[in-house]
Amino acid sequence: MEERGMSREEIESLLHEKKRKDIAYDKILSSMCTYPHEIAAYAHRMFLESNLGDPGLFPGTKEMEDEAIRMIGALLGNEHAYGYISTGGTESNIQAIHAIRNRKRREGLKDMNIIVPETAHFSFDKIADILSIEVRKAALDEELRMDVNSLEELIDDKTICVVGIAGTTEFGQIDPIKKISEIALEKNIFLHVDAAFGGFVIPFLDEKYEFDFSLDGVSSISIDPHKMGMSTIPAGCILFREESYLNELAVSTPYLTTKEQCSLIGTRSGASAVATFSVLKYLGREGLREIVGECMRLTRMLVRGARKIGISPVIEPVMNLVTLSVEEVEKVANALEGKGWRVSVTRVPKALRLVIMPHVKEETVKKFLEDLKDVV
Repeated sequence: MEERGMSREEIESLLHEKKRKDIAYDKILSSMCTYPHEIAAYAHRMFLESNLGDPGLFPGTKEMEDEAIRMIGALLGNEHAYGYISTGGTESNIQAIHAIRNRKRREGLKDMNIIVPETAHFSFDKIADILSIEVRKAALDEELRMDVNSLEELIDDKTICVVGIAGTTEFGQIDPIKKISEIALEKNIFLHVDAAFGGFVIPFLDEKYEFDFSLDGVSSISIDPHKMGMSTIPAGCILFREESYLNELAVSTPYLTTKEQCSLIGTRSGASAVATFSVLKYLGREGLREIVGECMRLTRMLVRGARKIGISPVIEPVMNLVTLSVEEVEKVANALEGKGWRVSVTRVPKALRLVIMPHVKEETVKKFLEDLKDVV
């Protein structure tokens, strides 16, 4: 920091210079984030200073967060779910495991483990480190979903939680949550569903999937409004079926306007919570359904176009995420990057990974297919 500050004009010039270095979403096919809806951006700017870490000072903001939780809970089969707007899927996943870990620790259990599929998000590797819990990884079936036979083999008397994924990060698959729920109920194990990406997609697909609180075995769900919910970053959400699990996370806050706090972070953006409230109110289920419908239309268009040039998907896309089987996939990805595209590569099996978010338009897909044909 210099002794003397810069002028407003100099700062604005510097910001524009740095902004030009960022990649616009227009040719990004690797990210599960997108441009926020204009109403979300408007609401975010209006509530920049609001802090939900001290909600008694911002009762209007808190009312909107509570309403956002009710709306998201209703979308996921339980309008009476308990939770809060988090910073994203990582925090939400941490807090779900944190809650059940705290309960089991109070009951005297030690050396605990949780079971996730091999396709689980890397946030569960962070959870293993932060919470000192063993994370066991169940094998996948031929559709790249959690293999329930592998799951049952891994469960023992130290297993405190099973995690099912509703929209895997790499392949967009939905684990057999209904069967996992039955196993969780039978063995009295906490079931967390990571629907960070799929939570705002699956309810609006033509094919119906059981994955949420409508299943009795589901104990908690993570879902990210800043992905397909069109909110601003950072906006995740953690929901629990029972308030008692949220209470497992409570810590005393003696000098704030409330007696306790359940969130992982202290100072918490009210702006992104209000942005989430606003965009859900503005779009409603009809608007969200239209967004998902268009993303799925373009997903099918991309798959058809890829097949015409001899490239098949690893699996038929369930959601707006496509994985294409191409030879020398890293070479292809690098060549596409040379044409300005940003794509990613899956681990096993290796494939070109493309996420069709709301910023992707029909012309984007056509141009990408032209460049893909040229590259391969």
